[in-house]
Amino acid sequence: MENVIEAYTGVTPQGKKSRTPAKLDIMLTASGVILALFMIGHMLFVSTILLGKDVMYTVTKMFELEFLFEGGIPAVVSVIVLAITIIFIVHAILGARKFPTSYRAYIRIREHSKMMHHKDTSMWMFQWISGLIMMFAGLVHLFIMFTQPQNIGPFGSAYRVVENHMWLLYIVLLICVEIHGSVGLYRAAMKWGWFDGENPKQTRANLMKMKKILSYVFMTLGVVTLAAYIKIGLDHNIAPGEKYQPNTNTIEILKD
Repeated sequence: MENVIEAYTGVTPQGKKSRTPAKLDIMLTASGVILALFMIGHMLFVSTILLGKDVMYTVTKMFELEFLFEGGIPAVVSVIVLAITIIFIVHAILGARKFPTSYRAYIRIREHSKMMHHKDTSMWMFQWISGLIMMFAGLVHLFIMFTQPQNIGPFGSAYRVVENHMWLLYIVLLICVEIHGSVGLYRAAMKWGWFDGENPKQTRANLMKMKKILSYVFMTLGVVTLAAYIKIGLDHNIAPGEKYQPNTNTIEILKD
């Protein structure tokens, strides 16, 4: 009964304002920051292909714990993907609370944004739109990575990008994820006042610059990286399931 009262009135039976929305906002921020930091690491990982196929192969095997188990265990990657998927779903459910619940609500927010000329409101609108797209596109990518961890590598990834035409999905994800993440980190810092200091207005301006730099850098890195995988897929006649055979001497140098 207490939960029912709180649900309808927004206050506890003791007459105090419910703290549940604030707790859910903290969980939303925490899960969002974890995902944003993961995506930064993920981008740095996939972009190792720019340093060469052998480098990307070595990093892939590191995640498979080859330094502990000969040949590596791809299932380790599946465990990591599963953990990220759970956080992703939790974040999506918490974020759905912020979505406009009707077309009329969307119109009010859009017109408010136009009238106020407020950048933060405009960025928030992009966040929920990109978040809605990622709820579907992101789960497709996560499912593939979860079920096919053995196909992550220079040839496996290039084959998926070119022959399976996954470059279309990755372009959508690149735009949505990288900007959604940078905007999310910016809005989280502003909302919770992590870096306010003595001059919050200057902090806002500095954080906005950092957000733009982060977006430009990772968007550029993402496009160049995707182009590299496309080139590998077009240059090599990769068969389904074909594994990349690294240069032994190069691998030894990288390990040393």
